[in-house]
Amino acid sequence: MLKKVLIIGAVLGIGIALYLKLYFFSMPRNYGHVEVELFLAASEDQPLIVAFGGSEGGNVLASDQLKQERDKFLARGYAFLAVGYFGTKNTPSSLDRISLNAIHDSIVSTIGKHPRINKNKIALFGGSRGGELVLNLASRYRDYDAVVAIVPSNVSLPTRWGWGATSSWSFFDKEVPYLSNAKASKPGVSDEFYDKLSSMLEDEQAVSQAAIPVERINGPILLLSAKNDEVWPSTLMCNQIVERLKSKHFNHYFEHIPLEGSHAASVQNQQYIFDFLEKHFRSSKL
Repeated sequence: MLKKVLIIGAVLGIGIALYLKLYFFSMPRNYGHVEVELFLAASEDQPLIVAFGGSEGGNVLASDQLKQERDKFLARGYAFLAVGYFGTKNTPSSLDRISLNAIHDSIVSTIGKHPRINKNKIALFGGSRGGELVLNLASRYRDYDAVVAIVPSNVSLPTRWGWGATSSWSFFDKEVPYLSNAKASKPGVSDEFYDKLSSMLEDEQAVSQAAIPVERINGPILLLSAKNDEVWPSTLMCNQIVERLKSKHFNHYFEHIPLEGSHAASVQNQQYIFDFLEKHFRSSKL
């Protein structure tokens, strides 16, 4: 009987080990693949806006539906690079350990092919999870001269919630530390994403471990949050970014503008973005 139990235990142990190896250590299909689409303005020496969508996936900023928004940048003389980092045919299907260095390499490669782009004027632009991405990317590379993060997170988040979570981001094949939800199941905390994340943000130690090192960014930062954000507490998270920048004595310009409205409030407040870019990006000295 004991021998039978030991055999069953060994088989189960091997099965669990194989599952964990496949689940946790194998990278997603199309890992490290990025899709980009470049839109050029009519002028020479164009500053470049590198733009990222959010959790909807795909390369939404290259779509026909957003042509009007994209054209606003082109009309002002900016080149516009739309980046699809998951949810397209040739990229990972989900927001799972997306390679930050692969995204950076793709940007650099694209810039190198187009002499009309000013290689010394590159700004990152992202909303929601894309805002989380641009803060992570700019904090790891000094090539970026400005960051516009719309309703972003101040911490790196997991690709899924609950057991088996992995980081949404990786850097040279290592997971970026992310906010664990191990303590999110406190009494009185609902299963709603907003409530669960808000509860997680109260854990100072967990936040400290997962916080994006925004003080390493090599240029000015604009943060836009939404006071009535229904997706996540973006104003709270942007306030925490500001607190970190101040505590780390960040030596570039930064501004946080809490907007009236919901998660999509920036659509009606784009002038803040263009004013920031003109004053602190295009016109600034290198």
